[in-house]
Amino acid sequence: MRLKIDRKPEKVLPDTRRVIARFFFNGEERAIALIKRILALEKDEVFAIISPLLQDFSKRHRSITQKLMRHCERVRHYIELAGAHFNELDENCKLLIGSYFTHEYSIESAAFFNPSIVPDPDQTNLEEGQLRVIISFRAVGEGHVSSVVFRRAIIDRDGSITVIRAGKYIDEAEKIHNLVYHKRQFLRKAIEADISEFFIQVVADKLEDRFDYNQLKGLVYEARDKTSDPKEIAQYKMILALSDSYRRITFSKDTDISDRVIFPISDFESKGIEDARFVKFTDDNGRTIYYATYTAYDGVHIMPKLLKTTDFYEFRTSPLHGSGARNKNLALFPRKINGKYVMLARIDGWNNYLMYSDNINEWEDPVKIQGPEYSWEFVQMGNCGSPIETECGWLVITHAVGPMRRYTIGASLLDIDDPSKEIGRLKDPLIMPNPDEREGYVPNVVYSCGSIIHNGELIIPYGHSDHSSGFASVNLKTLLDRLKSGG
Repeated sequence: MRLKIDRKPEKVLPDTRRVIARFFFNGEERAIALIKRILALEKDEVFAIISPLLQDFSKRHRSITQKLMRHCERVRHYIELAGAHFNELDENCKLLIGSYFTHEYSIESAAFFNPSIVPDPDQTNLEEGQLRVIISFRAVGEGHVSSVVFRRAIIDRDGSITVIRAGKYIDEAEKIHNLVYHKRQFLRKAIEADISEFFIQVVADKLEDRFDYNQLKGLVYEARDKTSDPKEIAQYKMILALSDSYRRITFSKDTDISDRVIFPISDFESKGIEDARFVKFTDDNGRTIYYATYTAYDGVHIMPKLLKTTDFYEFRTSPLHGSGARNKNLALFPRKINGKYVMLARIDGWNNYLMYSDNINEWEDPVKIQGPEYSWEFVQMGNCGSPIETECGWLVITHAVGPMRRYTIGASLLDIDDPSKEIGRLKDPLIMPNPDEREGYVPNVVYSCGSIIHNGELIIPYGHSDHSSGFASVNLKTLLDRLKSGG
């Protein structure tokens, strides 16, 4: 018999009005022709076009002029090729050029789902028994491109949830910086990313043990310019794309958390940043760091990556390395066990594995700890976020796939000192898609990327059929008792 769960009335739906201003480019030949047409306009014509445009779009974007100027700067080379000197153009002309190389992108027009949840670093000004949380979501827009977005919410003492309404604007990072790379790790990840060792070595022979993006870019361009073979050029592009996977991104301090979107930056994640699993991690010194494992996808390759932040304003991204950093579904434990980082993984696509590491970016020697056992999980199983520490063991919320490719949510309990040992697993799903949740882009799916315990209740945010999101809770003691008795 299935455990009783409490579905909450709060729902989070995709909002087509949430748009960002992105760079738009249609190729070199068309860019030059377009710029020539703009340059041929008289000053009063330029003003007559750009003035109402700014009035209109300033209502939809914070600092729209900065974005247009930034996009104009990105086509500076083509402005010169069109016969103009960039520095001699007046402001209105630059803004107009920038507008033609800008388009709006509705980041969540298709879906808003697969949430994870962590305590907010700020717990001030709350009533007794309340908890403020940050919920991350996978937002999907045109072309099925995924990004990471956030909402704040308040959980009351009785477990009711109120998601704070999103702000008016939404923005990409204010600053994006490439980091310094370690040669050994970078070359290893390049091989794992299916880049030919020959092309890697052509560049690597000229690299120091530590190098930055500009050094690598120069060497790649130098090697690429010596060939006209499209396959060889593609390999060099992949090397540059991999280097773009190491980033520091910073959001303006005057943004609300709902204003911030982590949008794909590098070519290796051009088709999406998928299913971020955030966890509040406590290090050896008692400091709190928020990590998230996520999947970068370029339409062909899958690259597991790590996101790190302490304040949700500045984030660092880096790839995960090793034989255990493959496929999707990596989830970090919230603290070290026996002095080592610990990670759940699903390297073969249908079983759960456990890994230990001294380095949070390197994962080897995965050990299988769980496989499909019951009919509702025969196709595959995996985690629904990072394990949660309880007095009875590590509580792992799982997802499973059964007949008709129906996704359900289950739970299992692992030993606190040796999480390779399973204490118990639910014999029946905890959450199954009900009639209101089964319709969407991918029907018959419930899926979560992280849960939280509050006032004796396990709160599970979860996605509905790759469309929207809701919340459910279950009494923690009842769940643990069921798991300790074998499921």
